[in-house]
Order: sequence, then C-alpha cells, then structure tokens
Amino acid sequence: MRLACVVPVAVVALVGGMLVGSCDTGDGAVDHERSMPGQTAARVERLTVRVVETLPHDPTAFTQGLEMAHGMLYESTGVPGRSTIRAGRPGTPPARRAKLPPPLFGEGITVMGPTLWQLTWQNGIAIERDARTLAELRRVPYEEEGWGVCHQRHRGRLVTTDGTSRLVFRDPRTLKKRGEVAVTAQGQPVGRLNELECVGDLVYANVWPTDRIVRIDSHSGEVTGDIAVPSLMSEAERRHADVLNGIAAVPGTDQFLLTGKWWPRMFRVVFVPVAGGGG
Repeated sequence: MRLACVVPVAVVALVGGMLVGSCDTGDGAVDHERSMPGQTAARVERLTVRVVETLPHDPTAFTQGLEMAHGMLYESTGVPGRSTIRAGRPGTPPARRAKLPPPLFGEGITVMGPTLWQLTWQNGIAIERDARTLAELRRVPYEEEGWGVCHQRHRGRLVTTDGTSRLVFRDPRTLKKRGEVAVTAQGQPVGRLNELECVGDLVYANVWPTDRIVRIDSHSGEVTGDIAVPSLMSEAERRHADVLNGIAAVPGTDQFLLTGKWWPRMFRVVFVPVAGGGG
C-alpha cells in the first residue's frame, strides 16, 4: 500500500499484557495459543542500524519487494503501468527487467531456486517467474491483498503479509494457506506489516508507513527486536522520496540492504543494539 502516507503511523507499543499467538499445524488448521496468567511476554530488543556502504538506487523505483539470491539483487516495483521486476548486482543498473501490464500493481517477491513469486496488491493474482530470465511462467489466484512475501526453505513454506498484524503461511507451490500467526510486541498487536525478509525462523518486516522494522519469531509471532531506522538521506533527498520499504539479507553475512520507495540510494547495514535498549 501505498501511494501516499496518509494513515497514522503505526506504533509498536512496549507494554505488558497477554500474548496472543498461533502456530502452523501443517494441515491448514491453526492452533491458537495464549500465555498463562503471569507468564512474561518476550523481551523486545531495541536496535538501530550502522551503515556499512552506500549504493546508488533508481529514484524512479517504487520499491515493493527486495531480495538477494544467486548473487543477484531482485527488486519488485509498484504503481499500475510502472510496475516491474528487476535483477542485477546491487548498486548497478538491472541486468534484466520485466514489466507488469496495467492494471497490475507489483508487490512483494521471493526467490525459490529456479523460480520466484511476485505478488500483486489488489489484482487477485500472484505471478510465478523464471528466476534467471524473469519470464512469466504462470498466474495463480491470490485471494487477499498482496503485500510482502518471503520463503522459509527449512520449513517448506512461504510467509506472507496483507497489511494487518498477522503472518500467513502458504504452500510454496500452490500459495494455499497452511496457517497463520498473530504478531504481537509484549502482548500488543503490531499492524501494517509490509515487506518481509526470512532469515531462518526469524522474519524481518517493514512496518508501513514508518522507518521501523520489527524482527519476529515466526513460531510464536512475538516481536523480539524493534529496529528504528534513522534518517539515511539528506532533507533534499527525502522531499522526493517516499517511505522505507525494502529489506534484503546479504547471504553469508549479518548485513542487510535497505531502501525505499523512490529512494535515490540503497544502504548496506548491520543491526546493532541501542545502548541500554531492553524491552
């Protein structure tokens, strides 16, 4: 979502309360779990970013999805008539690009070996593509709004968002639902989850329309890390840019690539604790 930041900023509240979550049963059902009275919710670690490298980024790209795979950076962009899927080395012009015909609005992407999925926002479809050529292979029905998606390979599932406070688990071949989990920070729901990045059992999610990323335990739905991204651009650059939206783990490192909609730059960063930043 997405063309303008017109809704109030979502706030991750750090207060006590009863944790409400769920877990994937693997058969499409959802088991709901609640904390017992007196049980302490997970501690939320407060983090910020340390910039390792600054790279150029296409300022015309309305970034909706970002992922590193096969040594390439894949990026999905939105807006009907301007939506694309791109692949290339970070900081260089894309080596490959494919356009989505109107009225499709490109959204999150995730690479699964030789193929990738690209969601659309409100068009009711997801597109499977060849990861090497970006050629469209097929379209499948997608019954909800498409926001973010990432692939938990070790669990054999996709994780998706629809702009609410839940993560939905899906079959990586059919996109059928397998289950879902409510995302909470110390018992309070965390909504407007957007672009995703899976790292093991952890899911990093942009919180639209803020400069905030949350780190989520995908089993319990609990937020374990709250990452406040400081202003990374000059005032002049920010006047022509939209919100932070794009997070890609750099394989084999503890680094991530961050960018946003219409951002002229991309940043290679590490997440570091804020001094005294407990939850």
